Amino acid sequence: MRDQIDGVNGGATGSSLADAAAVLGRRAGSVAIAVATIVATLGVAVAVFFNPAWVAFEQGRADAAAWTGYGPGDLRAATDAILGDLYFGGGDFAVTVAGAPVLDPRERAHMRDVRAVFIDFGIAVAASIALLVAGWFVQRGDSVQWWRGVRLGATVLLAAVVVLGAAALVAFDALFEVFHRIFFAGGSYSFDPRTERLVQLFPDRFWFETSTALAVVLVAFGAGLRFLAGRRIRMTLAPAGGTAHTATGGAR
Repeated sequence: MRDQIDGVNGGATGSSLADAAAVLGRRAGSVAIAVATIVATLGVAVAVFFNPAWVAFEQGRADAAAWTGYGPGDLRAATDAILGDLYFGGGDFAVTVAGAPVLDPRERAHMRDVRAVFIDFGIAVAASIALLVAGWFVQRGDSVQWWRGVRLGATVLLAAVVVLGAAALVAFDALFEVFHRIFFAGGSYSFDPRTERLVQLFPDRFWFETSTALAVVLVAFGAGLRFLAGRRIRMTLAPAGGTAHTATGGAR
């Protein structure tokens, strides 16, 4: 009898541990999906703005031509060459205008650092998209968990953007400095707008307005994803809830 009781207790304990492990696994999966959602959304939003069309538009608003003294053709050629080296790594940011280098050695070194950050970010975005796709296929039998992860990521992203956006409204320069300190060595990103082209091509107004537009798009993406995920969760759970209610009513 005692052996039978011990066997039952052991089976119950094993079942409880398995259930706990399953719950932890689902939660870990949701957190992973949430992080992937945040990174992938950031990647899509960054792509909206860091392209030649937006850069040209915002340079016009920031009077980059007046800052650099370049004509429209030279401004476009210099900027496109820098962006090309940044995105595709085909050169060393050694673009020239009228035979003179646009960037000095220190500016070129900073742009190489920026390219390294872009590469790492691109890898993180690609890995996040792959994780989202893989997670969807793995959890097709329990898509609610996948959507809960997406909703969690969208919620965290929204909260972070709102908090950082409020901080940027009152202390943009300080926040910009903190951002650079995280990714770059101190002193490697400070340039003189009177003499150095990098900050003339991309003046402070360029970064403030681009950051503001990026925040708006991230809020829109985050809100849209949160709404979509919540709707998908409700639609998935509703039939099961209705079936259970009907069965209970029939039993009565």
